[in-house]
Amino acid sequence: MSYSIRDQQARCAALGFNPGPIDGMLGPKTREATSAALRARGGRSVSDLFHPSGLHRIHLHWTAGAYGVIDMERRAYNELIDQEGNVHQGVFRPEAQATYRIGHAASHTLNANTGAIGLSVDAMAGAVERPFNPGLSPITESQIDALCERAAHYAILYDIPVARSSILTHAEVQPTLGIRQRFKWDITWLPGMDGPGDPVAVGDRLRRKITAYVEDWRVAA
Repeated sequence: MSYSIRDQQARCAALGFNPGPIDGMLGPKTREATSAALRARGGRSVSDLFHPSGLHRIHLHWTAGAYGVIDMERRAYNELIDQEGNVHQGVFRPEAQATYRIGHAASHTLNANTGAIGLSVDAMAGAVERPFNPGLSPITESQIDALCERAAHYAILYDIPVARSSILTHAEVQPTLGIRQRFKWDITWLPGMDGPGDPVAVGDRLRRKITAYVEDWRVAA
């Protein structure tokens, strides 16, 4: 399994070793962070920092569709969550993302699908960012609870830290990973909010919920 410099930087940051900006450039800070992470984990090569599956990120989305999961959405995401919080499997299993190829894995994030599991709430059809209108199919609390629970499941299963550079919303991909997206604003609004918020601040709210699920399961185990 091979990893890009950007993947390497994001993984170091997720593990608590600061590589500097996540910019895809192998500079001194990235080298130092990688060496420190390898020492801490007893590894010898960059691949030793990652789970053997090759999965290392989780991206959180909304479909911008109406309630009711359709085939096109099932092909775009690895899992979808309906308005009642039920989980629907996508056409492609999460494991397919490790060796991403168009038509053989979910294409949920522009230029950032390899190694990234795509989870989505099925909601927000007709939503408008400014002036804000959640549309006819707004996100439900049940969806957010299930989304965070599924993210926690995969975080534990594939050793994905609950961190800004490893579990993030679609709206965070560009500011956090430096990978340009096409004006994506999912997920910047949650039930109870007056309007969209700062992508990272909303992402932090989701990560806190995910962390709570992770901690509960580890205590139970």
